[in-house]
Amino acid sequence: MRERVWELGARTLIMGVLNVTPDSFSDGGEFLSPERAVERALEIEAEGADILDIGGESTRPGAKPIPVEEECRRVLPVLERLRGRLRIPISIDTTKYEVARAALELGAAMINDVSGLRRDERLADLAARSGAALVIMHSRGTPETMQQLPPSPDILREISDHFAWALARARARGVATEQLLLDPGLGFGKTFEDNLLILNRLDMFADFGRPLLVGPSRKSFIGHLTGRPPHERIFGTAAAVVAAIFRGAHVVRVHDVREMRDVIRVADAILHAGGPPASRDPTG
Repeated sequence: MRERVWELGARTLIMGVLNVTPDSFSDGGEFLSPERAVERALEIEAEGADILDIGGESTRPGAKPIPVEEECRRVLPVLERLRGRLRIPISIDTTKYEVARAALELGAAMINDVSGLRRDERLADLAARSGAALVIMHSRGTPETMQQLPPSPDILREISDHFAWALARARARGVATEQLLLDPGLGFGKTFEDNLLILNRLDMFADFGRPLLVGPSRKSFIGHLTGRPPHERIFGTAAAVVAAIFRGAHVVRVHDVREMRDVIRVADAILHAGGPPASRDPTG
């Protein structure tokens, strides 16, 4: 992760979400101004996050793509203001080469690509040149189309096939294996049943030998089960986070960092009682 090296598996890491968008499903518009975004970024660090994930384009169902210039206008001023003020590494949540390149120039240490290299394989080139970590996520379609797609006949196989392809492409472009993380992409064109199945069978993706990042925070499948709106899904998120940890997640991406820190601490303590399980070794 550029100048940083992480040893994953000893404890679950927390990726805190910062959306600088007007239309994200959970907190759209709340942190759109650079000043408010910087304030929240510092709060996320103080609450115990290990990584800050900044995104300037909504990936909620039905969201339309925005131009590169607009995405840069949203995220780059925040990155500029955070230089020298944030101790934890920054992840840039984008599918665009130009946005990722500019973010890396301002100190970002991770590229979180929800398209899993399908939109632009040059993101792998950036990771290879900079040494930044690269998250390869699985998604079905695009945010604008993903809810219109027919259900996958075998979602676990579909995710596995995509991971195999994307890992091969990343390595072919010079990305070191140690820079790569995998995210099965809860939501993102999956059905309610798919999301539950992915969490329950998450450990099958350990065969790829890479750390697993999971983002269940406030997702619609939790709302489907509880009947609660996004901001009232903390307890449902906590349950999904614990399930992910017990099935082998190394990093969890959440909005409610302070609350999830305690949840994760307890889950990790239980999981490691008697020695860490083999599934926590990201190298297999």
